[in-house]
Amino acid sequence: MTSSRLIGSLATTPELAEIFSDGAVIAAFLRFESTLARAQARIGLIPESAAQAIARIQADELDAVEIARDARTHASIAIPLVRALTARVESIDEPAARFVHWGATSQDAIDTTMSLLLVAARPLLARDHARLEQSLRDLSGKHASTVMLARTLLQPAPPITFGYKAAVWYAAIHRSWTRLCGAFDQAAVLQFGGASGTLASYRDRGSALAIELAKELELPYAGAPWHTDRGRIAELVADCGIYTAGLGKIARDVSLLMQPEVGELAEPGGGSSAMPNKRNPSGSVIALAAAARMPGTVAAFLTAMVQEHERSAGGWQSEWPTVADAVETTGSALAAMAASIEGLSIFPDRMRANLDATRGTIFAEKARMLVQAKIGRDRAHRLLAEAAASGLPFGEALWQQPEIAALLSPEQIAAIDAPEDYLGAAEEFRRKLLED
Repeated sequence: MTSSRLIGSLATTPELAEIFSDGAVIAAFLRFESTLARAQARIGLIPESAAQAIARIQADELDAVEIARDARTHASIAIPLVRALTARVESIDEPAARFVHWGATSQDAIDTTMSLLLVAARPLLARDHARLEQSLRDLSGKHASTVMLARTLLQPAPPITFGYKAAVWYAAIHRSWTRLCGAFDQAAVLQFGGASGTLASYRDRGSALAIELAKELELPYAGAPWHTDRGRIAELVADCGIYTAGLGKIARDVSLLMQPEVGELAEPGGGSSAMPNKRNPSGSVIALAAAARMPGTVAAFLTAMVQEHERSAGGWQSEWPTVADAVETTGSALAAMAASIEGLSIFPDRMRANLDATRGTIFAEKARMLVQAKIGRDRAHRLLAEAAASGLPFGEALWQQPEIAALLSPEQIAAIDAPEDYLGAAEEFRRKLLED
């Protein structure tokens, strides 16, 4: 019977859950062990027949439940995995069993297994990131001139375009994805140091074996073990946190703009168990949940980095679920937002209506800039605040302020609430953000 993923169903995707599943972990572990044996045989450290026997063992021949149970006795899944592999090899070739895990240490197998899992996970994230980037670029181009309210501290502010807003979203995730890709490059590398990080069991053949092993596994070789130097993995987890926060920012904006009283956007959404009329921002909710979890995940990894001497007692052992959770949580948020933005509905008429509903008061800054040099900032600010609070349309309120009206031409007052006339460098910035 397979274990249920219901509790974590919003924290991963089916594809990522499969990559970090028991079967995939065992398969990656066996890939390390079989590749190690073949490399050792190739440079004459163990018999070729032993390498062939070790390579014959498949993941479904090992009992994940039993291995997990025994792992608690040894504080490591590597020990019961090696024992189970040794027993299976012994059943088909007794002499070959003597060469299982020859000269390696548990952390070599575990860290390299995680590197192999990260290599498998990365293309899934890359695929969904490409979808999201393309959707954001398309939205930005299509709505380059779609005027909407900016909102600062959740209050109406001078106008922007939705195309500019989408470009801001795009640039943030584009930059953080670039960093995350670099972190994957640094993290998914071979770990191979033996008991104390010296490969002493291989005498003078250790470095040659490490190079051969890295080549066969198609993993970079760091040049030396990194048993208690966890910075490369920390960078990956931290960059997952930054990237997920960027997705959360998009999700927050979408969910706020989707509120019925705002009504400027609508994602495909999901339903309610109680209210048939309801259309919930489901994709945004999943991304926001991920963004809420990630700071704790990042902090957990950073806390575990202070490790003792040449092998950690507890810190390293805490990493596996933390790293898997960081990658799966990132993938969950990313898949949700890619689907959300692909299916996003934009309502330009509602954007314009919400802008018009301010009755021009959002252009008080524009009016202040026209008169401030003549009467000073403080006096201009006070008079325009009074005009904005009058309840009248802003242009009409300016006529009711004799001092202000005397400083502005009729044409300036008539055009004071034209949003297209107060977009500044929005289009220039939009284009630069897309070219980042």
